[in-house]
Amino acid sequence: MYKRILIATDGSELASKAVDHGLQLAKTVGATALIVTVTEIWSAMDMASNIDKGQLDAVQAYEAAAKAGAKIILDEAAARASAMSIACETRHVNDLKPAEGIMQTASREDCDLIVMASHGRSGVKKMLLGSQTAEVISLSETPVLVLR
Repeated sequence: MYKRILIATDGSELASKAVDHGLQLAKTVGATALIVTVTEIWSAMDMASNIDKGQLDAVQAYEAAAKAGAKIILDEAAARASAMSIACETRHVNDLKPAEGIMQTASREDCDLIVMASHGRSGVKKMLLGSQTAEVISLSETPVLVLR
Protein backbone atom coordinates (compact mmCIF):
# COMPACT_ATOMS: atom_id res chain seq x y z
CA MET A 1 0.00 0.00 0.00
CA TYR A 2 2.60 2.57 1.10
CA LYS A 3 6.21 2.37 -0.05
CA ARG A 4 7.74 5.58 1.40
CA ILE A 5 6.28 7.34 4.42
CA LEU A 6 7.36 10.85 5.40
CA ILE A 7 7.18 11.32 9.17
CA ALA A 8 7.34 14.96 10.26
CA THR A 9 8.61 15.86 13.71
CA ASP A 10 9.57 18.94 15.67
CA GLY A 11 10.91 16.91 18.59
CA SER A 12 7.93 17.63 20.84
CA GLU A 13 6.25 14.95 22.94
CA LEU A 14 3.21 14.92 20.68
CA ALA A 15 5.34 14.68 17.53
CA SER A 16 7.27 11.84 19.16
CA LYS A 17 4.04 9.85 19.39
CA ALA A 18 3.45 10.47 15.68
CA VAL A 19 6.99 9.26 14.95
CA ASP A 20 6.28 6.03 16.83
CA HIS A 21 2.99 5.54 15.01
CA GLY A 22 4.52 6.32 11.62
CA LEU A 23 7.40 3.92 12.22
CA GLN A 24 5.03 1.15 13.31
CA LEU A 25 2.92 1.76 10.20
CA ALA A 26 6.04 1.61 8.00
CA LYS A 27 7.06 -1.66 9.62
CA THR A 28 3.57 -3.15 9.24
CA VAL A 29 3.28 -2.33 5.52
CA GLY A 30 6.97 -2.85 4.66
CA ALA A 31 7.58 0.79 3.75
CA THR A 32 10.70 2.88 4.22
CA ALA A 33 10.51 5.93 6.46
CA LEU A 34 11.77 9.42 5.77
CA ILE A 35 11.90 11.43 8.99
CA VAL A 36 11.84 15.18 8.46
CA THR A 37 12.23 18.19 10.69
CA VAL A 38 11.90 21.75 9.42
CA THR A 39 13.42 24.89 10.89
CA GLU A 40 12.13 28.27 9.85
CA ILE A 41 14.20 31.13 8.53
CA TRP A 42 15.57 33.50 11.12
CA SER A 43 13.43 36.47 12.09
CA ALA A 44 14.81 39.84 11.02
CA MET A 45 13.37 41.42 14.18
CA ASP A 46 15.11 38.87 16.42
CA MET A 47 18.37 39.22 14.54
CA ALA A 48 18.25 43.04 14.77
CA SER A 49 17.60 42.77 18.51
CA ASN A 50 20.55 40.41 18.94
CA ILE A 51 22.82 42.69 16.92
CA ASP A 52 21.72 45.63 19.09
CA LYS A 53 22.87 43.54 22.07
CA GLY A 54 26.30 43.12 20.47
CA GLN A 55 25.88 39.68 18.93
CA LEU A 56 27.24 40.46 15.47
CA ASP A 57 27.05 36.87 14.27
CA ALA A 58 23.36 36.44 15.17
CA VAL A 59 22.35 34.80 11.88
CA GLN A 60 25.24 32.32 12.00
CA ALA A 61 24.45 31.55 15.64
CA TYR A 62 20.79 30.91 14.77
CA GLU A 63 21.69 28.65 11.84
CA ALA A 64 24.16 26.68 13.97
CA ALA A 65 21.60 26.24 16.76
CA ALA A 66 18.91 25.17 14.27
CA LYS A 67 21.28 22.62 12.71
CA ALA A 68 22.31 21.24 16.10
CA GLY A 69 18.72 21.01 17.30
CA ALA A 70 17.61 19.27 14.11
CA LYS A 71 20.45 16.76 14.45
CA ILE A 72 19.34 15.83 17.96
CA ILE A 73 15.72 15.39 16.86
CA LEU A 74 16.60 13.35 13.77
CA ASP A 75 19.24 11.19 15.48
CA GLU A 76 16.76 10.24 18.21
CA ALA A 77 14.06 9.34 15.69
CA ALA A 78 16.53 7.38 13.53
CA ALA A 79 17.66 5.42 16.59
CA ARG A 80 14.05 4.46 17.26
CA ALA A 81 13.64 3.32 13.65
CA SER A 82 16.85 1.29 13.89
CA ALA A 83 15.67 -0.35 17.11
CA MET A 84 12.53 -1.43 15.24
CA SER A 85 14.59 -2.64 12.22
CA ILE A 86 12.94 -0.11 9.90
CA ALA A 87 14.82 1.33 6.93
CA CYS A 88 14.87 5.07 7.41
CA GLU A 89 16.48 8.24 6.18
CA THR A 90 16.43 11.68 7.80
CA ARG A 91 16.25 15.20 6.39
CA HIS A 92 16.66 18.62 7.94
CA VAL A 93 14.87 21.22 5.85
CA ASN A 94 15.89 24.72 6.84
CA ASP A 95 14.69 28.23 6.10
CA LEU A 96 11.08 27.31 5.28
CA LYS A 97 7.75 27.29 7.05
CA PRO A 98 7.19 23.76 8.39
CA ALA A 99 4.18 23.08 6.13
CA GLU A 100 6.12 24.15 3.03
CA GLY A 101 9.14 22.07 3.95
CA ILE A 102 7.05 19.00 4.66
CA MET A 103 5.06 19.23 1.42
CA GLN A 104 8.10 20.01 -0.75
CA THR A 105 10.05 17.12 0.72
CA ALA A 106 7.15 14.68 0.33
CA SER A 107 6.86 15.63 -3.33
CA ARG A 108 10.59 15.68 -4.08
CA GLU A 109 11.21 12.36 -2.30
CA ASP A 110 8.21 10.53 -3.84
CA CYS A 111 6.53 9.87 -0.49
CA ASP A 112 3.05 8.39 -0.67
CA LEU A 113 1.96 9.31 2.88
CA ILE A 114 2.73 12.08 5.34
CA VAL A 115 2.41 11.26 9.05
CA MET A 116 2.36 14.17 11.47
CA ALA A 117 0.96 15.26 14.80
CA SER A 118 -1.82 17.71 15.38
CA HIS A 119 -0.99 20.33 17.95
CA GLY A 120 -4.57 20.19 19.14
CA ARG A 121 -5.26 23.88 18.64
CA SER A 122 -8.87 24.83 18.33
CA GLY A 123 -11.16 27.81 18.23
CA VAL A 124 -9.59 31.26 18.42
CA LYS A 125 -6.05 29.94 18.95
CA LYS A 126 -6.18 28.07 15.65
CA MET A 127 -7.42 31.16 13.83
CA LEU A 128 -4.89 33.49 15.40
CA LEU A 129 -1.81 31.29 15.38
CA GLY A 130 -2.51 29.22 12.30
CA SER A 131 -1.70 25.57 12.09
CA GLN A 132 1.02 23.95 10.04
CA THR A 133 -0.90 20.68 10.22
CA ALA A 134 -4.06 22.32 8.84
CA GLU A 135 -2.02 23.86 6.03
CA VAL A 136 -0.51 20.50 5.07
CA ILE A 137 -3.93 18.83 5.18
CA SER A 138 -5.52 21.46 2.97
CA LEU A 139 -2.70 21.94 0.43
CA SER A 140 -0.81 18.67 0.19
CA GLU A 141 -1.22 16.46 -2.84
CA THR A 142 0.11 13.59 -0.71
CA PRO A 143 -2.32 11.87 1.69
CA VAL A 144 -1.87 12.97 5.32
CA LEU A 145 -2.35 10.93 8.49
CA VAL A 146 -2.76 13.22 11.50
CA LEU A 147 -2.31 11.92 15.04
CA ARG A 148 -3.62 13.66 18.11
